[in-house]
Amino acid sequence: MVDPDVRDWERLRKEIPALENNIDEAMAECHRDDWQEEDVVNSPSHYNSGGIECIDAIAESMTDEGFKAYCKGNVQKYLWRYEMKGKPLEDLKKAQWYLNRLIESQECEDGY
Repeated sequence: MVDPDVRDWERLRKEIPALENNIDEAMAECHRDDWQEEDVVNSPSHYNSGGIECIDAIAESMTDEGFKAYCKGNVQKYLWRYEMKGKPLEDLKKAQWYLNRLIESQECEDGY
């Protein structure tokens, strides 16, 4: 049996309005991670181990200057290949994510 996802619950809500409260209870019982799509840009599960995000471990292992260079390189990498892998919007969002981290890093350095 396949676990229900959000679309299934929403379809039932529309088809059988009287079930509204029961559907909310059933959804609350489901494990959220089981029915919510993974955010492959901002928090991919394969970059989290033991409650530690890989990017945070990388940042801690480098100097501030080194981490900024790492972020800049990733921005360039994702912009370089965004048209080549079949998921251009995803790669552009990843480039933007690394650019945002670079900006945050610079703001910290500048005292913002």
